[in-house]
Amino acid sequence: MPDHAPSSNAAHPPTRDIVLSPKHRWRAYWVAVSVAALTILDLTKVNVALPSIESALNAGPTELQLVVSGYILTFGLVLVPAGRLGDLRSRRVLFLVGLSLFLVTSLVCALAPNTTVLLVARLLQGVAAGIQMPQVLGLVQQLFQGKERGRAFGLFGATVGIATAFGPTLGGLLIALGGDADGWRLIFWINIPLVAIVIVLAAWLLPNTRTKSRRRLDLDPVGVLLFALTILALMWPFLFTTGSPDDDPRRWWFLVASVVFAAIFVFWERRYADLGRTPLMPFSIFSLSSYRNGVLISTAYFSAIPAMFLLGTLFLQGGLGLEPVFAGMVTIGFAVASAWSSWIGGNLVARLGRPLVVWGIVGMVATAGGLVLVALFTPPEWTPWAMAGVMVVGGFAGGLVISPNQTLMLADIPVSSGGVAGSVGQLGQRIGTAVGTAIALALFYATIYREQADVDTVVVYHDAYASGMITVGIFLALALLVGVADLAGRARSGSQTP
Repeated sequence: MPDHAPSSNAAHPPTRDIVLSPKHRWRAYWVAVSVAALTILDLTKVNVALPSIESALNAGPTELQLVVSGYILTFGLVLVPAGRLGDLRSRRVLFLVGLSLFLVTSLVCALAPNTTVLLVARLLQGVAAGIQMPQVLGLVQQLFQGKERGRAFGLFGATVGIATAFGPTLGGLLIALGGDADGWRLIFWINIPLVAIVIVLAAWLLPNTRTKSRRRLDLDPVGVLLFALTILALMWPFLFTTGSPDDDPRRWWFLVASVVFAAIFVFWERRYADLGRTPLMPFSIFSLSSYRNGVLISTAYFSAIPAMFLLGTLFLQGGLGLEPVFAGMVTIGFAVASAWSSWIGGNLVARLGRPLVVWGIVGMVATAGGLVLVALFTPPEWTPWAMAGVMVVGGFAGGLVISPNQTLMLADIPVSSGGVAGSVGQLGQRIGTAVGTAIALALFYATIYREQADVDTVVVYHDAYASGMITVGIFLALALLVGVADLAGRARSGSQTP
Protein backbone atom coordinates (compact mmCIF):
# COMPACT_ATOMS: atom_id res chain seq x y z
CA MET A 1 0.00 0.00 0.00
CA PRO A 2 1.26 3.54 -0.64
CA ASP A 3 2.35 5.75 2.19
CA HIS A 4 -0.07 8.44 3.25
CA ALA A 5 0.89 11.61 4.99
CA PRO A 6 -1.09 12.63 8.05
CA SER A 7 -3.62 15.20 7.10
CA SER A 8 -4.81 18.25 8.92
CA ASN A 9 -6.56 21.42 7.91
CA ALA A 10 -3.60 23.42 9.07
CA ALA A 11 -1.10 21.49 7.01
CA HIS A 12 -3.28 21.03 3.95
CA PRO A 13 -5.62 23.95 3.31
CA PRO A 14 -8.43 23.29 0.86
CA THR A 15 -7.54 23.78 -2.80
CA ARG A 16 -10.09 24.55 -5.48
CA ASP A 17 -10.22 21.91 -8.24
CA ILE A 18 -9.46 23.17 -11.75
CA VAL A 19 -12.03 22.04 -14.32
CA LEU A 20 -10.69 22.62 -17.82
CA SER A 21 -11.04 20.99 -21.20
CA PRO A 22 -8.07 18.74 -22.12
CA LYS A 23 -6.94 21.24 -24.79
CA HIS A 24 -6.98 24.19 -22.36
CA ARG A 25 -5.29 22.09 -19.67
CA TRP A 26 -2.36 21.23 -21.94
CA ARG A 27 -2.06 24.81 -23.18
CA ALA A 28 -1.75 25.99 -19.59
CA TYR A 29 0.74 23.21 -18.93
CA TRP A 30 3.04 24.29 -21.77
CA VAL A 31 2.99 27.90 -20.59
CA ALA A 32 4.02 26.74 -17.11
CA VAL A 33 6.74 24.44 -18.45
CA SER A 34 8.13 27.22 -20.65
CA VAL A 35 8.56 29.27 -17.47
CA ALA A 36 10.55 26.41 -15.93
CA ALA A 37 12.68 26.16 -19.07
CA LEU A 38 13.51 29.88 -19.00
CA THR A 39 14.40 29.65 -15.32
CA ILE A 40 16.79 26.71 -15.74
CA LEU A 41 18.18 27.97 -19.05
CA ASP A 42 19.25 31.20 -17.40
CA LEU A 43 21.38 29.22 -14.98
CA THR A 44 23.13 26.92 -17.44
CA LYS A 45 23.71 29.36 -20.30
CA VAL A 46 25.55 31.76 -17.99
CA ASN A 47 28.16 29.09 -17.13
CA VAL A 48 29.76 29.28 -20.56
CA ALA A 49 29.95 33.09 -20.31
CA LEU A 50 32.10 33.21 -17.18
CA PRO A 51 35.43 33.60 -19.05
CA SER A 52 33.90 36.43 -21.14
CA ILE A 53 32.50 38.17 -18.05
CA GLU A 54 35.89 37.82 -16.36
CA SER A 55 37.58 39.50 -19.29
CA ALA A 56 34.99 42.21 -19.93
CA LEU A 57 34.39 43.30 -16.32
CA ASN A 58 37.71 42.26 -14.79
CA ALA A 59 35.83 39.96 -12.40
CA GLY A 60 37.70 37.85 -9.87
CA PRO A 61 37.09 34.18 -8.96
CA THR A 62 34.73 35.02 -6.08
CA GLU A 63 32.67 37.39 -8.24
CA LEU A 64 32.44 34.81 -11.00
CA GLN A 65 31.34 32.20 -8.48
CA LEU A 66 28.62 34.53 -7.21
CA VAL A 67 27.30 35.24 -10.72
CA VAL A 68 26.24 31.59 -10.78
CA SER A 69 25.85 30.69 -7.11
CA GLY A 70 24.25 33.98 -6.03
CA TYR A 71 21.40 33.25 -8.43
CA ILE A 72 21.10 29.78 -6.94
CA LEU A 73 21.16 31.17 -3.36
CA THR A 74 18.27 33.62 -3.74
CA PHE A 75 16.43 31.10 -5.91
CA GLY A 76 16.59 28.62 -3.01
CA LEU A 77 15.69 31.17 -0.33
CA VAL A 78 12.42 32.12 -2.03
CA LEU A 79 11.29 28.67 -3.22
CA VAL A 80 9.51 27.33 -0.14
CA PRO A 81 7.73 30.57 0.93
CA ALA A 82 6.61 31.14 -2.67
CA GLY A 83 5.42 27.53 -2.92
CA ARG A 84 3.41 27.86 0.27
CA LEU A 85 1.94 31.19 -0.90
CA GLY A 86 0.92 29.57 -4.19
CA ASP A 87 -0.80 26.73 -2.31
CA LEU A 88 -2.66 29.21 -0.12
CA ARG A 89 -3.61 31.78 -2.73
CA SER A 90 -3.07 32.27 -6.49
CA ARG A 91 -0.40 30.53 -8.55
CA ARG A 92 -1.37 32.55 -11.62
CA VAL A 93 -0.66 35.86 -9.87
CA LEU A 94 2.71 34.61 -8.64
CA PHE A 95 3.60 33.47 -12.16
CA LEU A 96 3.01 37.00 -13.42
CA VAL A 97 4.87 38.64 -10.53
CA GLY A 98 7.87 36.37 -10.94
CA LEU A 99 7.98 36.77 -14.72
CA SER A 100 7.74 40.55 -14.52
CA LEU A 101 10.62 40.72 -12.04
CA PHE A 102 12.61 38.29 -14.20
CA LEU A 103 12.18 40.56 -17.22
CA VAL A 104 13.33 43.69 -15.35
CA THR A 105 16.36 42.00 -13.78
CA SER A 106 17.38 40.49 -17.12
CA LEU A 107 17.41 44.01 -18.57
CA VAL A 108 19.61 45.26 -15.71
CA CYS A 109 22.01 42.32 -16.18
CA ALA A 110 22.26 43.08 -19.91
CA LEU A 111 23.12 46.73 -19.21
CA ALA A 112 25.36 46.14 -16.17
CA PRO A 113 28.37 48.49 -16.31
CA ASN A 114 30.33 46.57 -13.65
CA THR A 115 30.32 43.39 -11.60
CA THR A 116 28.52 44.98 -8.62
CA VAL A 117 25.45 45.85 -10.68
CA LEU A 118 25.57 42.45 -12.38
CA LEU A 119 25.73 40.62 -9.05
CA VAL A 120 22.83 42.59 -7.51
CA ALA A 121 20.71 41.99 -10.60
CA ARG A 122 21.56 38.27 -10.58
CA LEU A 123 20.52 38.02 -6.92
CA LEU A 124 17.16 39.62 -7.72
CA GLN A 125 16.83 37.45 -10.80
CA GLY A 126 17.18 34.43 -8.50
CA VAL A 127 14.33 35.82 -6.39
CA ALA A 128 12.17 36.03 -9.51
CA ALA A 129 13.04 32.45 -10.43
CA GLY A 130 12.22 31.29 -6.91
CA ILE A 131 8.79 32.94 -7.09
CA GLN A 132 7.73 31.34 -10.36
CA MET A 133 9.32 27.86 -10.26
CA PRO A 134 7.18 26.38 -7.41
CA GLN A 135 4.03 27.36 -9.23
CA VAL A 136 4.99 25.13 -12.16
CA LEU A 137 5.01 21.91 -10.15
CA GLY A 138 2.01 22.96 -8.08
CA LEU A 139 -0.01 23.65 -11.22
CA VAL A 140 0.96 20.31 -12.79
CA GLN A 141 -0.19 18.58 -9.59
CA GLN A 142 -3.47 20.45 -9.81
CA LEU A 143 -4.09 19.95 -13.53
CA PHE A 144 -3.33 16.23 -13.94
CA GLN A 145 -4.00 12.96 -12.18
CA GLY A 146 -2.88 9.32 -12.56
CA LYS A 147 -1.07 8.23 -15.73
CA GLU A 148 -1.67 11.61 -17.33
CA ARG A 149 0.39 13.19 -14.53
CA GLY A 150 3.24 10.76 -15.33
CA ARG A 151 3.18 11.87 -18.97
CA ALA A 152 3.08 15.52 -17.90
CA PHE A 153 6.12 15.08 -15.66
CA GLY A 154 7.82 13.14 -18.46
CA LEU A 155 7.46 16.14 -20.76
CA PHE A 156 8.48 18.43 -17.90
CA GLY A 157 11.65 16.40 -17.38
CA ALA A 158 12.36 16.45 -21.11
CA THR A 159 12.01 20.23 -21.21
CA VAL A 160 14.20 20.76 -18.15
CA GLY A 161 16.76 18.31 -19.54
CA ILE A 162 16.91 20.22 -22.82
CA ALA A 163 17.21 23.56 -21.01
CA THR A 164 19.96 22.22 -18.74
CA ALA A 165 22.03 20.65 -21.49
CA PHE A 166 21.31 23.11 -24.34
CA GLY A 167 22.06 26.18 -22.19
CA PRO A 168 25.84 26.09 -22.74
CA THR A 169 25.34 25.74 -26.50
CA LEU A 170 22.97 28.70 -26.64
CA GLY A 171 25.28 30.73 -24.41
CA GLY A 172 28.28 29.96 -26.59
CA LEU A 173 26.36 30.84 -29.77
CA LEU A 174 25.26 34.19 -28.35
CA ILE A 175 28.83 35.01 -27.29
CA ALA A 176 30.03 34.17 -30.79
CA LEU A 177 27.37 36.46 -32.29
CA GLY A 178 28.04 39.34 -29.89
CA GLY A 179 31.81 39.13 -29.75
CA ASP A 180 34.23 38.52 -26.90
CA ALA A 181 33.68 41.91 -25.26
CA ASP A 182 29.88 42.14 -25.14
CA GLY A 183 28.61 38.75 -26.33
CA TRP A 184 27.81 37.73 -22.76
CA ARG A 185 25.25 40.55 -22.62
CA LEU A 186 23.19 38.84 -25.32
CA ILE A 187 22.67 35.98 -22.85
CA PHE A 188 20.50 38.36 -20.84
CA TRP A 189 19.10 40.40 -23.74
CA ILE A 190 17.51 37.28 -25.23
CA ASN A 191 15.41 36.91 -22.07
CA ILE A 192 13.54 40.15 -22.75
CA PRO A 193 11.40 39.11 -25.77
CA LEU A 194 11.04 35.52 -24.54
CA VAL A 195 9.77 36.53 -21.10
CA ALA A 196 7.48 39.21 -22.57
CA ILE A 197 5.83 36.55 -24.77
CA VAL A 198 5.40 34.19 -21.82
CA ILE A 199 3.85 36.95 -19.70
CA VAL A 200 1.16 37.52 -22.35
CA LEU A 201 0.49 33.78 -22.66
CA ALA A 202 0.38 33.33 -18.88
CA ALA A 203 -2.16 36.14 -18.46
CA TRP A 204 -4.27 34.63 -21.26
CA LEU A 205 -4.04 30.86 -20.75
CA LEU A 206 -3.24 30.10 -17.12
CA PRO A 207 -6.34 29.20 -15.09
CA ASN A 208 -7.44 31.19 -12.07
CA THR A 209 -6.20 29.12 -9.13
CA ARG A 210 -7.05 31.67 -6.47
CA THR A 211 -8.17 29.88 -3.30
CA LYS A 212 -11.13 31.56 -1.65
CA SER A 213 -10.81 31.53 2.09
CA ARG A 214 -12.23 33.55 4.95
CA ARG A 215 -9.11 32.89 6.96
CA ARG A 216 -6.41 35.54 6.92
CA LEU A 217 -3.26 34.75 5.00
CA ASP A 218 -0.81 33.05 7.37
CA LEU A 219 2.72 32.94 5.98
CA ASP A 220 4.48 32.14 9.27
CA PRO A 221 6.91 35.12 9.24
CA VAL A 222 9.12 33.72 12.00
CA GLY A 223 9.36 30.42 10.11
CA VAL A 224 10.27 32.29 6.92
CA LEU A 225 13.06 34.15 8.74
CA LEU A 226 14.45 31.00 10.39
CA PHE A 227 14.27 29.13 7.11
CA ALA A 228 16.13 31.92 5.31
CA LEU A 229 18.87 31.98 7.96
CA THR A 230 19.24 28.19 7.74
CA ILE A 231 19.63 28.17 3.96
CA LEU A 232 21.87 31.25 3.92
CA ALA A 233 24.22 29.80 6.55
CA LEU A 234 24.26 26.44 4.77
CA MET A 235 25.15 27.84 1.35
CA TRP A 236 27.40 30.74 2.40
CA PRO A 237 30.70 28.84 2.72
CA PHE A 238 30.15 27.14 -0.63
CA LEU A 239 29.41 30.45 -2.34
CA PHE A 240 32.87 31.67 -1.34
CA THR A 241 34.77 28.50 -2.16
CA THR A 242 36.88 29.19 -5.25
CA GLY A 243 39.83 26.85 -4.77
CA SER A 244 42.16 29.80 -4.25
CA PRO A 245 44.71 29.62 -1.41
CA ASP A 246 43.19 32.92 -0.23
CA ASP A 247 39.83 31.33 0.65
CA ASP A 248 39.05 32.13 4.29
CA PRO A 249 38.78 28.83 6.25
CA ARG A 250 36.59 30.50 8.89
CA ARG A 251 33.68 30.43 6.44
CA TRP A 252 33.02 26.78 7.36
CA TRP A 253 31.73 27.89 10.78
CA PHE A 254 28.58 28.95 8.95
CA LEU A 255 27.70 25.25 8.65
CA VAL A 256 27.52 25.06 12.46
CA ALA A 257 25.22 28.09 12.46
CA SER A 258 23.08 26.40 9.81
CA VAL A 259 22.58 23.34 12.04
CA VAL A 260 21.56 25.58 14.95
CA PHE A 261 19.10 27.57 12.83
CA ALA A 262 17.68 24.34 11.37
CA ALA A 263 17.02 22.93 14.86
CA ILE A 264 15.25 26.12 15.93
CA PHE A 265 13.27 26.13 12.67
CA VAL A 266 12.03 22.56 13.22
CA PHE A 267 11.06 23.35 16.81
CA TRP A 268 9.22 26.49 15.78
CA GLU A 269 7.36 24.84 12.89
CA ARG A 270 6.11 21.98 15.06
CA ARG A 271 4.99 24.38 17.76
CA TYR A 272 3.30 26.60 15.15
CA ALA A 273 1.38 23.62 13.75
CA ASP A 274 0.34 22.51 17.27
CA LEU A 275 -1.28 25.93 17.71
CA GLY A 276 -3.52 25.22 14.72
CA ARG A 277 -1.66 27.61 12.41
CA THR A 278 -0.35 26.91 8.89
CA PRO A 279 3.40 26.21 9.10
CA LEU A 280 5.76 27.15 6.32
CA MET A 281 6.97 23.55 6.11
CA PRO A 282 4.42 20.71 6.58
CA PHE A 283 6.80 18.09 7.97
CA SER A 284 4.17 15.38 7.53
CA ILE A 285 5.18 15.11 3.87
CA PHE A 286 8.56 13.71 4.93
CA SER A 287 6.82 10.70 6.47
CA LEU A 288 6.22 9.54 2.89
CA SER A 289 9.16 7.37 1.88
CA SER A 290 8.44 7.98 -1.82
CA TYR A 291 8.76 11.73 -1.27
CA ARG A 292 11.65 11.65 1.19
CA ASN A 293 13.82 9.37 -0.94
CA GLY A 294 12.89 11.24 -4.10
CA VAL A 295 14.13 14.51 -2.59
CA LEU A 296 17.40 12.90 -1.49
CA ILE A 297 17.97 11.38 -4.95
CA SER A 298 17.27 14.64 -6.79
CA THR A 299 19.49 16.61 -4.38
CA ALA A 300 22.44 14.25 -4.87
CA TYR A 301 21.83 14.04 -8.63
CA PHE A 302 21.79 17.81 -9.08
CA SER A 303 24.90 18.08 -6.94
CA ALA A 304 26.64 16.15 -9.71
CA ILE A 305 25.19 17.02 -13.13
CA PRO A 306 25.49 20.85 -13.27
CA ALA A 307 29.05 20.49 -11.97
CA MET A 308 29.74 17.93 -14.71
CA PHE A 309 28.58 20.39 -17.38
CA LEU A 310 30.54 23.31 -15.92
CA LEU A 311 33.75 21.31 -15.55
CA GLY A 312 33.44 20.10 -19.13
CA THR A 313 32.99 23.66 -20.41
CA LEU A 314 36.01 24.96 -18.45
CA PHE A 315 38.17 22.03 -19.57
CA LEU A 316 37.28 22.38 -23.24
CA GLN A 317 37.77 26.17 -23.26
CA GLY A 318 40.78 26.48 -20.97
CA GLY A 319 42.56 23.21 -21.62
CA LEU A 320 41.83 22.58 -25.30
CA GLY A 321 41.26 26.16 -26.43
CA LEU A 322 37.77 25.63 -27.89
CA GLU A 323 35.59 28.65 -28.57
CA PRO A 324 32.57 28.91 -26.23
CA VAL A 325 30.09 28.00 -28.97
CA PHE A 326 31.92 24.76 -29.77
CA ALA A 327 32.45 23.90 -26.12
CA GLY A 328 28.72 24.34 -25.57
CA MET A 329 27.82 22.17 -28.57
CA VAL A 330 29.35 19.13 -26.87
CA THR A 331 26.21 18.90 -24.72
CA ILE A 332 23.70 18.93 -27.60
CA GLY A 333 23.57 15.13 -27.71
CA PHE A 334 22.81 15.05 -24.01
CA ALA A 335 19.90 17.44 -24.51
CA VAL A 336 18.35 15.49 -27.39
CA ALA A 337 18.80 12.07 -25.77
CA SER A 338 17.48 13.24 -22.39
CA ALA A 339 14.38 14.73 -24.01
CA TRP A 340 13.64 11.40 -25.69
CA SER A 341 14.28 9.24 -22.63
CA SER A 342 12.38 11.61 -20.30
CA TRP A 343 9.27 11.05 -22.43
CA ILE A 344 9.89 7.29 -22.35
CA GLY A 345 10.52 7.36 -18.61
CA GLY A 346 7.37 9.38 -17.94
CA ASN A 347 5.30 6.70 -19.67
CA LEU A 348 7.07 3.74 -18.06
CA VAL A 349 7.38 4.98 -14.48
CA ALA A 350 3.89 3.88 -13.45
CA ARG A 351 4.79 0.31 -14.40
CA LEU A 352 8.48 0.07 -13.52
CA GLY A 353 8.75 2.52 -10.61
CA ARG A 354 11.98 3.18 -8.72
CA PRO A 355 14.14 0.57 -10.57
CA LEU A 356 13.86 2.80 -13.65
CA VAL A 357 15.46 5.65 -11.71
CA VAL A 358 18.19 3.40 -10.28
CA TRP A 359 19.21 2.16 -13.73
CA GLY A 360 19.30 5.75 -14.96
CA ILE A 361 21.70 6.67 -12.15
CA VAL A 362 23.88 3.67 -12.99
CA GLY A 363 24.06 5.00 -16.55
CA MET A 364 25.11 8.43 -15.27
CA VAL A 365 27.87 6.89 -13.13
CA ALA A 366 29.18 5.17 -16.26
CA THR A 367 28.92 8.46 -18.16
CA ALA A 368 30.99 10.36 -15.57
CA GLY A 369 33.68 7.69 -15.68
CA GLY A 370 33.62 7.65 -19.47
CA LEU A 371 34.07 11.44 -19.68
CA VAL A 372 37.16 11.32 -17.47
CA LEU A 373 38.70 8.46 -19.47
CA VAL A 374 38.02 10.27 -22.73
CA ALA A 375 39.50 13.53 -21.43
CA LEU A 376 42.66 11.82 -20.20
CA PHE A 377 43.41 9.33 -22.95
CA THR A 378 42.11 10.58 -26.31
CA PRO A 379 44.11 12.86 -28.63
CA PRO A 380 43.12 16.54 -28.06
CA GLU A 381 41.69 16.90 -31.58
CA TRP A 382 39.33 13.98 -30.94
CA THR A 383 38.47 14.70 -27.30
CA PRO A 384 35.45 17.03 -27.92
CA TRP A 385 33.92 14.51 -30.36
CA ALA A 386 34.46 11.61 -27.97
CA MET A 387 33.01 13.59 -25.05
CA ALA A 388 29.99 14.47 -27.18
CA GLY A 389 29.44 10.76 -27.85
CA VAL A 390 29.60 9.90 -24.16
CA MET A 391 27.18 12.76 -23.48
CA VAL A 392 24.57 11.09 -25.71
CA VAL A 393 24.68 8.00 -23.48
CA GLY A 394 24.51 10.23 -20.41
CA GLY A 395 21.52 12.10 -21.80
CA PHE A 396 19.53 8.89 -22.25
CA ALA A 397 20.42 7.76 -18.72
CA GLY A 398 19.68 11.17 -17.21
CA GLY A 399 16.23 11.30 -18.77
CA LEU A 400 15.36 8.12 -16.87
CA VAL A 401 16.21 9.88 -13.60
CA ILE A 402 14.69 13.36 -13.57
CA SER A 403 11.08 12.97 -14.71
CA PRO A 404 10.42 9.46 -13.28
CA ASN A 405 11.88 10.52 -9.94
CA GLN A 406 9.74 13.69 -10.00
CA THR A 407 6.62 11.60 -10.62
CA LEU A 408 7.42 9.12 -7.84
CA MET A 409 8.40 11.88 -5.44
CA LEU A 410 5.05 13.69 -5.73
CA ALA A 411 2.82 10.67 -6.31
CA ASP A 412 1.38 10.55 -2.79
CA ILE A 413 1.49 14.29 -2.01
CA PRO A 414 -1.93 15.97 -1.52
CA VAL A 415 -2.70 18.54 -4.21
CA SER A 416 -3.12 21.19 -1.52
CA SER A 417 0.56 20.79 -0.64
CA GLY A 418 1.80 20.32 -4.21
CA GLY A 419 3.45 23.74 -4.38
CA VAL A 420 5.41 23.53 -1.15
CA ALA A 421 6.33 19.88 -1.72
CA GLY A 422 7.61 20.69 -5.18
CA SER A 423 9.43 23.69 -3.73
CA VAL A 424 11.30 21.55 -1.21
CA GLY A 425 12.35 19.23 -4.04
CA GLN A 426 13.51 22.20 -6.09
CA LEU A 427 15.28 23.61 -3.03
CA GLY A 428 17.19 20.35 -2.68
CA GLN A 429 18.21 20.65 -6.33
CA ARG A 430 19.38 24.25 -5.92
CA ILE A 431 21.33 23.48 -2.74
CA GLY A 432 22.82 20.45 -4.44
CA THR A 433 23.80 22.55 -7.46
CA ALA A 434 25.47 25.18 -5.27
CA VAL A 435 27.30 22.67 -3.09
CA GLY A 436 28.35 20.34 -5.90
CA THR A 437 29.47 23.15 -8.18
CA ALA A 438 31.44 24.86 -5.40
CA ILE A 439 33.26 21.68 -4.39
CA ALA A 440 33.98 20.69 -7.99
CA LEU A 441 35.27 24.20 -8.85
CA ALA A 442 37.37 24.28 -5.68
CA LEU A 443 39.08 21.02 -6.64
CA PHE A 444 39.42 22.17 -10.26
CA TYR A 445 41.00 25.55 -9.48
CA ALA A 446 43.05 24.25 -6.55
CA THR A 447 44.74 21.85 -8.97
CA ILE A 448 45.42 24.69 -11.41
CA TYR A 449 46.87 26.91 -8.65
CA ARG A 450 49.04 24.04 -7.43
CA GLU A 451 50.39 22.83 -10.78
CA GLN A 452 50.35 25.79 -13.19
CA ALA A 453 53.92 26.87 -12.45
CA ASP A 454 55.49 23.44 -12.98
CA VAL A 455 53.37 21.57 -15.55
CA ASP A 456 52.27 22.13 -19.16
CA THR A 457 48.89 23.91 -19.45
CA VAL A 458 47.15 21.00 -21.18
CA VAL A 459 48.35 18.58 -18.49
CA VAL A 460 47.24 20.98 -15.77
CA TYR A 461 43.71 21.12 -17.17
CA HIS A 462 43.61 17.33 -17.57
CA ASP A 463 44.50 16.94 -13.89
CA ALA A 464 42.10 19.70 -12.82
CA TYR A 465 39.21 18.14 -14.75
CA ALA A 466 39.86 14.71 -13.26
CA SER A 467 40.03 16.21 -9.76
CA GLY A 468 36.77 18.11 -10.15
CA MET A 469 34.99 15.05 -11.57
CA ILE A 470 35.68 13.22 -8.31
CA THR A 471 32.88 15.36 -6.86
CA VAL A 472 30.52 14.26 -9.65
CA GLY A 473 31.30 10.59 -9.02
CA ILE A 474 30.78 10.86 -5.26
CA PHE A 475 27.39 12.57 -5.51
CA LEU A 476 26.14 10.17 -8.18
CA ALA A 477 27.22 7.30 -5.92
CA LEU A 478 25.17 8.85 -3.09
CA ALA A 479 22.12 9.09 -5.36
CA LEU A 480 22.59 5.45 -6.33
CA LEU A 481 22.91 4.44 -2.68
CA VAL A 482 19.61 6.13 -1.78
CA GLY A 483 17.88 4.52 -4.76
CA VAL A 484 19.11 1.04 -3.86
CA ALA A 485 18.19 1.59 -0.19
CA ASP A 486 14.68 2.64 -1.26
CA LEU A 487 14.30 -0.54 -3.32
CA ALA A 488 15.57 -2.67 -0.42
CA GLY A 489 13.18 -0.98 1.99
CA ARG A 490 10.20 -1.63 -0.28
CA ALA A 491 11.25 -5.24 -0.71
CA ARG A 492 11.42 -5.72 3.07
CA SER A 493 8.02 -4.13 3.60
CA GLY A 494 6.47 -6.09 0.72
CA SER A 495 5.25 -2.86 -0.90
CA GLN A 496 3.44 -3.42 -4.18
CA THR A 497 3.71 0.21 -5.27
CA PRO A 498 6.45 1.58 -7.50
